[in-house]
Amino acid sequence: MKLATFSADGTTQIGAVLGDAIVPLAAALRATDPAAPALPGTMRGLLEAGEPALVAASRAVAFAARPDQAALRRPLASVGLLAPLAPGKILGVGRNYADHAKEVGGPKLTAPRIFLKPTSSVCGPGSLVAIPASVTKPDWEVELAVVIGRTAWQVAEGTALDHVAGYTVLNDVSAREFQFDQPLAMTSFAKGLDGFCPLGPYLVTADEVGEPWQLGLRCWLNDELVQEGNTHDLIFSVAALIAYLSRYMALQPGDIIATGTPAGSGHFRNPPRYLKPGDRMRLEVEKVGVLEHGIG
Repeated sequence: MKLATFSADGTTQIGAVLGDAIVPLAAALRATDPAAPALPGTMRGLLEAGEPALVAASRAVAFAARPDQAALRRPLASVGLLAPLAPGKILGVGRNYADHAKEVGGPKLTAPRIFLKPTSSVCGPGSLVAIPASVTKPDWEVELAVVIGRTAWQVAEGTALDHVAGYTVLNDVSAREFQFDQPLAMTSFAKGLDGFCPLGPYLVTADEVGEPWQLGLRCWLNDELVQEGNTHDLIFSVAALIAYLSRYMALQPGDIIATGTPAGSGHFRNPPRYLKPGDRMRLEVEKVGVLEHGIG
């Protein structure tokens, strides 16, 4: 399924995308089975409810897709897409693509380099990311974001993907001066300012994406292709990241892992290039979707 959180008729709802239409899940499930337990009203709640809730949602979407059930679908263009979920925690991974690690330099990593992005940094597709006037080196990073679907605590790498609900697209916006111009790097602060985590447009379930070993990533700035890479270049795979993180903390439904970015961010260009008001961004992960937003 291609799941989304959207605003319509003065409410925030969760739904599933079918072509150029969206199916509000709560209404579709009532039409499918009036006696069925109601679905949670948030994406994170849906994930926390586990497999039975996702199966019920899938059944409702299949029913709404029938030609005689057009009333259960509404035009996608008629709703406002929001970030697909409000994460519990956002764990980022630095220098996790070999080509990006090469352009950054420094010693070879023997373990993932982890930082945190607060949930207050999340914004949705179509947002205008406001760069504080005092930030001088705002940068972009297209990333595959992994959404956890069931609790992962000290899991093995071989079973780690069983804990994935799906994937979305993330822009790890970064104020580079706090990473590289300070005596001690402040990576989480550099990447945690308000709005510095555009997310979306959808949560695409793991069964639709398949194995995340070879997914293309691309990023355009004002229609110029500035990043292009592939997850086959990951130093630590999605499964390896889940296994590593779960040694130290429980990953809960709705948590997000931002898996890193390929080469091509602005700070590492010659000369460096930074975001400015009026810029438009388009970020794509193969099989997952296209996230677009502006810079204010």
